[in-house]
Amino acid sequence: MRDAETIKNDIIYRLSQVIDPELNIDVVNLGLIYSLDLDEDGICLINMTLTTPACPLTGYLIDEISKSVKQVEEVKNVDVEFVWYPVWTPDKMSDAAKAALGMKKS
Repeated sequence: MRDAETIKNDIIYRLSQVIDPELNIDVVNLGLIYSLDLDEDGICLINMTLTTPACPLTGYLIDEISKSVKQVEEVKNVDVEFVWYPVWTPDKMSDAAKAALGMKKS
């Protein structure tokens, strides 16, 4: 049985494989993932945000995140909840994401 930290790192790795098709950067480096929790029943709750509340990719991202995270052996189901606070801003992006978008480091 794997420890909780290893499982969490595996989930984060899987999330980093989910690419936002508009920006061509993964949801982790975009700073869209606010929290994740895996309960004892194998349900993974992911709190995330979007760059804008009217983002047309909501359904696509839920599907891609669910498919990706379910590849983790311990995950039986994925529940994605969108939160709007704190509001997403570009400073939530990793330096790698900022560089990929041609932004200067803050």
